[in-house]
Amino acid sequence: LERHHTMEAYGEAKKNIFRQQGESQVTVLNYDDPIVRTWGAETKGRLCYFSRKEKLQQGIYMQDGNFIISWDGKQETVCNISELHLFGGHNEENVLAAIACGFFAGVSISDMADVLRNFRSIEHRIEYVATIDGVPYYNDSKATNTDSAIKALEAFKDGHIILLAGGHDKLTPLEPMMELVKEKTDALILLGAAKERFHQAAVACGVPNIVLADSFKDAVAKAHALAHKPQVVLLSPACSSFDMFKNYPERGNYFKKLVHELEGGNVK
Repeated sequence: LERHHTMEAYGEAKKNIFRQQGESQVTVLNYDDPIVRTWGAETKGRLCYFSRKEKLQQGIYMQDGNFIISWDGKQETVCNISELHLFGGHNEENVLAAIACGFFAGVSISDMADVLRNFRSIEHRIEYVATIDGVPYYNDSKATNTDSAIKALEAFKDGHIILLAGGHDKLTPLEPMMELVKEKTDALILLGAAKERFHQAAVACGVPNIVLADSFKDAVAKAHALAHKPQVVLLSPACSSFDMFKNYPERGNYFKKLVHELEGGNVK
């Protein structure tokens, strides 16, 4: 919103990805997004939807955890979500989109399946860091907005999350995120320039266990002191990093450094 000012302007910019396509080219769109779904009427290319929620007559979809290609009356299963190292609904959507692109580029089903089975999470995107006293720690520093943090929270289906959030405040609405925080977290640890506004929003939504940290290092130490099995510690700030760091990778790397120090009992 800081760059595009409105969601409508952001959508118009995204449409430039396919506006210049010809009839022989392919437009891949997310069927599950009600706004993006309508964009199919605006493309000149062949339209391929993907969906993790609906069985599509023609397109790429999920059923019983299987990633399925349905095209020109034929159906093929690529693999099952249980075979992958990725988790979370957003990653299921990424896999569906990648399968669509691979399929139209002529990649074989077996090659797609092999790549998906061996692919691991990219750094700073719900990246597993370490397990300390039975509690896994995850680095999702790339979550620089509330939508990304929501995706991360949804990825942990059992909840019991100790969430570290806050940073440079983008001033986006917080209510949808805080409603999910109330449902999914056992504790919310707030830090950075945004922590006061986040705190107000969390209280207003009835989030029960809120902790304010004096620094990033203090936030990680507080998370470690609170966490026990079957909880997970998740850094998913819902903010950019510019109040404390140059960028989100520097923030994520510092988080990992602190976690590994805790892992080794070498906290300074």
